[in-house]
Amino acid sequence: MKDFRLGIYRIIIFAWLVFVSCQQPKEENAIAVPTPEEINDAYIYLLSRYLIIQQENVDININKTNYNEFRHNPLGDYSFVNPNMDVAISEAWIAVDDSSVVVVNIPKIDGRYYTAQIIDSWGEVITNLNERMYPEHPDGAFAFVTKGSTVKIPEGALRIEIPGTKAKVLTRVQLKNDNEGALALQRKFTIAAPAGIKISQPIQIPDFSNTNLISVAIFDKVKEVLNSQPDFMPNAEKYQAIVNKVSAYTNSNKAARETTDSLLVNKVIPNFLEGSKGFGSQKDGWSISYVLGNSGGDIVTRAILNYGGIWGNVKSEVLYFIGLTDNNKELLSGDHVYEIKFPKGSLPEEVVNSYWALTLYSVPDYRIVPNNIDRFGLGSASNLKKNKDGSLSIWVASEKPTGAILDNWLPSPKGKGFALTLRIYVPKDLVKNGEWFPSAIVKKN
Repeated sequence: MKDFRLGIYRIIIFAWLVFVSCQQPKEENAIAVPTPEEINDAYIYLLSRYLIIQQENVDININKTNYNEFRHNPLGDYSFVNPNMDVAISEAWIAVDDSSVVVVNIPKIDGRYYTAQIIDSWGEVITNLNERMYPEHPDGAFAFVTKGSTVKIPEGALRIEIPGTKAKVLTRVQLKNDNEGALALQRKFTIAAPAGIKISQPIQIPDFSNTNLISVAIFDKVKEVLNSQPDFMPNAEKYQAIVNKVSAYTNSNKAARETTDSLLVNKVIPNFLEGSKGFGSQKDGWSISYVLGNSGGDIVTRAILNYGGIWGNVKSEVLYFIGLTDNNKELLSGDHVYEIKFPKGSLPEEVVNSYWALTLYSVPDYRIVPNNIDRFGLGSASNLKKNKDGSLSIWVASEKPTGAILDNWLPSPKGKGFALTLRIYVPKDLVKNGEWFPSAIVKKN
């Protein structure tokens, strides 16, 4: 009996201890501390989206362009990032919801390059509307709907699904020494949208620039940013989990935020900026990425392309060779004279199915640099003169070099750094396969 009572007492005491413990306030779940590699990956992943959000804010809130309305950029207006000087450019933000359809109309264009490039809200190319991608429907009506939408599209229109509710449209029409003809075609690109589409406004984010990138504040609106538009990058789910982990840690207390910010400012951002100076395949001062337009899961390449050349296209449409250094890996400067000499049989005009263009930009913001002769690029439409042996020399300098042909001279900014972009439109297979590279950027003095 005594043993029985002792057993009962023990049960009562155990039950009381369990009850008391249940009444104690529970400690909050411990916040996982991310590794430096995870902080790096989270930042690089988010930066791609932030660069697009920033541009959407510029387009909608600063340039005052309405959704579902083309902005036909006038010739000579090169106030935007990384412009091409050889095309008439129009741009628009398409916005749809699950119950609406927006129609983009493309005119019939013969004898000159054109495309309507469609990009998602992370900088990935969805498709290009032209005769190469849609030979049976190269022009006319294209009906934009959300992915999986059951809304009925207009008869005769080609269905174009976008992964979210917004997409950027960039139309390009080659000038081909016929500005008036290009401008007339440019204005025939139109958009028809019904009233009442539910459109979310651009997310408000801190101001930043290419010279002063956003830092720890990038983790302040993670939920809103990730939920705003889907990312169809193959490993997006993996990186979004890392982003959420870093965000939870960064915003858990002041010390954690300072730790994250210190790592970003002193290591992650400087490493990213240094990597943006040359990535992908490199040779003789030129760099190129052959995964342009669709990253295939490479977050660094996507971020660099959004940073240095937002709205890049896929390689079947255009390849971009970026020149930031000479063939000795010294940064390009307007204090020096450079020659790019293409040998006979390897000229840019011989490796394109359309045309080519070389443009000079400021760094790091990739804007047009004013000069006394208003020449910002050279290319297929220029009056270039070949050397006696059939080669082609292009000279880049702040003043026309002695002995250089005036038509072959591209002015650079005195005392400042600059970048070159060589665009190869509809490149031949040897370019797409990496068998052709531009000739070396050689410093002459």
